[in-house]
Order: sequence, then C-alpha cells, then structure tokens
Amino acid sequence: MGSGNIFFVGMMGAGKTTLGRALAQRLQLDFEDTDRVLIERTGVSVGTIFEIEGEAGFRRRESALLAELAQRRDCVISTGGGVVLEAQNRELMRASGTVVYLYARVEKLWERLRHDSARPLLATADPRATLSELLAARDALYRHAAHIVVETGAQGASALVARVIAALGDYRAQSGASR
Repeated sequence: MGSGNIFFVGMMGAGKTTLGRALAQRLQLDFEDTDRVLIERTGVSVGTIFEIEGEAGFRRRESALLAELAQRRDCVISTGGGVVLEAQNRELMRASGTVVYLYARVEKLWERLRHDSARPLLATADPRATLSELLAARDALYRHAAHIVVETGAQGASALVARVIAALGDYRAQSGASR
C-alpha cells in the first residue's frame, strides 16, 4: 500500500484498535496502539496515569510516544482519542503518514462504551453527556488532522477494513496525481 505510516484517530470506542490491528494484518504491516504501549512501559493503566499525573501528564507521555512511533515506517498506529488536542501531534501524524479519522456517531460510541469502566474521561456523573461534549469539541480537530474520514457504524470489522483500504487507495491515487 505504499510507504509511510497509517494513523487511526477518533473518539474512544470508534474502533481504532480493532480496525488498526485488522488493517495491519491484512496489509502485513506492524501495528502499534499508543495506549497499549504506554500501559506496557509504565506498568499501570491509563486511568492510573491520569490519577497520578493528571490529563496533562498523560498527554505529555502520549505526545512523546507518538513522536517515537512516527519515526517508524509502514506501521499502522492506533492513537488515543485525545492525541489530536496538541497541534504538534496533528502536524506530526500528517507529515509522517496518512491519517484516517474513524468517525462514529455519539449513539454508536455510547453503545460500545456504556459498560466500559476503564475510561477516565467518562468517570463523570453523566458519561453519555460527557462523551457527546468530547465529540463536539474534538470532531473539528480529527477532521483537520485527517487525510481520510471513514464513518463507522453497524458494519463489521472486515467490511470497514475493506472501506479503509479503498479510501487509502483513492487518497494515494489523488495525491499522487496532484503532485
């Protein structure tokens, strides 16, 4: 599928890890998940990092790891939902590969996340409202970072991977033709 990394961005619950892993397997590329790598390196959960270092501390770790992973080539990288909050992260991903925004509607995200207690940003009195607010605040950032937007919904992973592959092919054909 050419050179460069493929970065998945989007809200928690959008399917970045599931689709990233499936895409990497299909294209025979390496796969990395930033949250998983941070957990492996620190030995604690994302929630614990948030408790100890706050969101700012977590974001610093996430940005440093993203800079490290962006140096790789031909790797599918699933990012944390807030990675786009830093302009430098958006620019780095765009410069280091193709950014795919997996967009999911709030209803679908809530359906996937309502029983997930491991999401520190959803540990609020009204997690569904919080999720809606996060999507409203971040959607423009995801779209700004992305080369490609793929809406996720009721389709299974294999159908979505096929859509992502087709979108990557279309994007690369168009960007190659415009140079």
